[in-house]
Amino acid sequence: MQSPDLTSVLFQDNPGDDAEFLHNWPFNRRRTPKDPNRFPKVPSEQGMKLMRSGAFGANNYNPRAKRPLAVRMLERELALGNREDQIRNNALINQSLLPKSRAEKIIHFDDPVYSGQFSDDGNFFFACSQDFKVRMYDTSSPYNWKHYKTVSYPWGQWTLTDASLSPDNKWLAYTSIQTMVSIAPTDPNDTGDPYTLDLDDGPPHGWHGRRGFGIWSIRFSGDGRELVAGTSAASIVVYDIESRTVLHHVRGHSDDVNAVCFADKMSPHILYSGSDDTTIKVWDRRSMGDHREAGAFVGHIEGLTYIDSKGDGRYILSNGKDQSMKLWDIRMAMSTDRYNELDLTAHANTSGFDYRGGIYDDEDWDVHPHDNSLVTFRGHKVLRTLIRCHFSPPTSTNSRYVYSGSTDGKVYVWNMDASLAGIVDVKKATMRTRPMDNRHRFYHFDEPGNWGTCVRDASWHPTAPLLVASAWNGYNMARGTCTLHSYNDNVDDEGEPPMGQSVNHLLKEQPELYQNSTYGVR
Repeated sequence: MQSPDLTSVLFQDNPGDDAEFLHNWPFNRRRTPKDPNRFPKVPSEQGMKLMRSGAFGANNYNPRAKRPLAVRMLERELALGNREDQIRNNALINQSLLPKSRAEKIIHFDDPVYSGQFSDDGNFFFACSQDFKVRMYDTSSPYNWKHYKTVSYPWGQWTLTDASLSPDNKWLAYTSIQTMVSIAPTDPNDTGDPYTLDLDDGPPHGWHGRRGFGIWSIRFSGDGRELVAGTSAASIVVYDIESRTVLHHVRGHSDDVNAVCFADKMSPHILYSGSDDTTIKVWDRRSMGDHREAGAFVGHIEGLTYIDSKGDGRYILSNGKDQSMKLWDIRMAMSTDRYNELDLTAHANTSGFDYRGGIYDDEDWDVHPHDNSLVTFRGHKVLRTLIRCHFSPPTSTNSRYVYSGSTDGKVYVWNMDASLAGIVDVKKATMRTRPMDNRHRFYHFDEPGNWGTCVRDASWHPTAPLLVASAWNGYNMARGTCTLHSYNDNVDDEGEPPMGQSVNHLLKEQPELYQNSTYGVR
């Protein structure tokens, strides 16, 4: 087997870059000593200002008089205090209900799960796995799910890369490393084949002028009439669904565009793109015809894996292969003229690090001299795949937190000041809940037969204290799980079904195959 073929099997996202990976592998690099105090201070002063601003939840202004949850619940029932005190008390109750590591339920898949998200109203959840299928679940009762539909992507390459729900929850768009987007109705009574949209507008792209590209990220616009995609051709595609035409195909970056999103869910005009060239760019849909961005953010020193908008048209969150997550404010975006004046290549992707097979050395991390982010969050692992991050929802958490998956099998939850609010340990919650079989995936740094977990995505329910982690999971991470984690005051839960229940992707128990989790059981 030729080495490019071998590395495309060994490594995950974007197997076409395998030759470059081998060429740039940093076996012996001389290091220049760096300031040991260069890492961001925690708590972040800017983050504390944001927490006090009211845009990210309520604050307990008398931490010495911190009251237990039961006391706050009693005060709410008795309606103690004035109206302002009652509103703050309710907010503090919601913010305190952080999901715990012990799983309510473990949904097992035969292939790694790459993404999973709730709808904005919480009535719907979808999970995308490497078998090119999307499973849809009715989650109108957050703790009692019902599987009702599975749809397939017919021409997939390697895996499903992303999926997006239309604003009315009636359509699901999902993609692979191809130019085609599949759109399937979420109505369980509609059993027809998905519709296909080709986002390739014809001209050659990429290596040796090949026609075509892969899609890493897909999003519906706020009005549901357009799709925006980030591609392996370093481009952003805006597509009109009704006319089935490409409106814009802009080569807006110098490397893969791994993530796109809209600034405001109610508006189709402003969108963001995050790239392996380490930048986030701001685009105005009304002026994309001149292929010129409206602004830019710099601060990551390795490529971006994901970006998420708070949905208010102002704040953006990004995950980077430099093992950092960053918060940005659109008002601090760098102008296009200023961006073009800077030599940003001197501070980006200089380590030769490849996230698919390497372990990041913190000696390579440094502060970008032109960093225009607000807060930097660290502690999680962004390796092997495009790990995702999100803002916590405004209703169930008052937008108090930000959170991210991690290659070490955990979900990290931070306060806005970059201090750690909590950790959901998915690996411990799922350990050995299915037996070893002959199927495995070898990585050159894994010992065969070890239980591994990589949380690639997570989704916080918009109205309940419930978080779902979507992961590569199992022996050699050859399988996948979606695990439900909720707030629980005690280790033991008297509810039915019992916590830690293992089910298959159809939510059926198979005791001969799946074992209930014993994590946290006394």
